[in-house]
Amino acid sequence: MTIKVLFFGVARDISEINSIDLELKKDSNVLDLIQIMKERYSGFSAINDFSIAVNEEYARNDIILNDSDVVAIIPPVSGG
Repeated sequence: MTIKVLFFGVARDISEINSIDLELKKDSNVLDLIQIMKERYSGFSAINDFSIAVNEEYARNDIILNDSDVVAIIPPVSGG
């Protein structure tokens, strides 16, 4: 299956791209995607806590991804 992954903030800086179409095994979940991102982009291991949204809704790690899902990787935001 193919999903679209969108990168925001520091996640975009680490990946050096805005988005990518990614092939995943059927029945992959959010945690599987996080592991792939850490393997593909070493800088993701430095982000301890980031949110994942699937089709514009925040998702838990056990949510199963489906073909054509749009997944956003949203790092923690800080500011003053």
